[in-house]
Amino acid sequence: MKAATAIETVDQYCKQYPLPIQQRLLAIRAIIKKLAPEATEKISYRMPLYMLNGRLAYFAVHTHHIGLYPMASGIRQFENQLDKYVHATGSVQFPHDQPLPVSLIKKIIAFRVKENREKAVKPAKKSSKKQPTKKSAKK
Repeated sequence: MKAATAIETVDQYCKQYPLPIQQRLLAIRAIIKKLAPEATEKISYRMPLYMLNGRLAYFAVHTHHIGLYPMASGIRQFENQLDKYVHATGSVQFPHDQPLPVSLIKKIIAFRVKENREKAVKPAKKSSKKQPTKKSAKK
C-alpha cells in the first residue's frame, strides 16, 4: 500500500479539493494575504495557518463546510454576526451550499490582524507576584 503524500504547502492543500471548494479556499486565502501581506503561511495540524506576531487564523475543509479558526477573540468580537452559522469558542463553519460571507470574513481577519499587531508593540506584562527575597541564613 502506498503511503499518502504529506501536504506541505497551502497550494497543495487547496489543490486536493474539487474546483468549487478550491475557489472558496482561495477566496479566504486572498482575504488573509490582502489584509496581512507580511503574514507567513504554513501547514499546521494538517490545515493552513497564517502567522503574524503569533497565530492569526487557520482554515480547513470539512465534509459539509469550511471551518475558519480566527482564535477565540475573533469569534467573540463578531458573535452577534455569526448567528446564522454554527460556531464555537474559536471557530465558525461556512456551509458549502451557502455563499461565502466575504464581508464578514474580511472583518474578522482585519480585527485579528489589528489585534496581533497591537500585541507585538505592547511591552510584556510584568508579573504582579512579588519576587522572593533571600532568606537570611540560620545560625
